Amino acid sequence: MIIKKVDAIKSLNKDSQFVIRGGELEWLSPNIPQPTEAEIQAEITRLQAEYDNNEYQRQRASAYPSIADQLDKIYHEGIDAWKAQIAAVKQEYPKP
Repeated sequence: MIIKKVDAIKSLNKDSQFVIRGGELEWLSPNIPQPTEAEIQAEITRLQAEYDNNEYQRQRASAYPSIADQLDKIYHEGIDAWKAQIAAVKQEYPKP
C-alpha cells in the first residue's frame, strides 16, 4: 500500500475537511490549522514506515489457521501441538 497525501492529512487531524484538486490542497477547516507541506510529507514518511514495518503482521494473519481450527487442534492434539503450529508461523514471518 502506498500512503497518500489524504491519509497523512487525516492522520494529522481526523476532523479536518479539505479537497485536493489537481494536486493542490484546498483547506476547508478554518478553525483547524492547515499542516505545512513539510508536515504532510513527514507524516507520509512516518505512516509508510509504520505500514512497511508491520508487513509481518499481515503475513502472519493470513498464515494462521482459523480460530475454529486452532481450537480443534488444541482439543484433539493438545496445547503443545497448537503452540508448535503457531510458533512455526511466527518463525516463518519474524518481527523485523
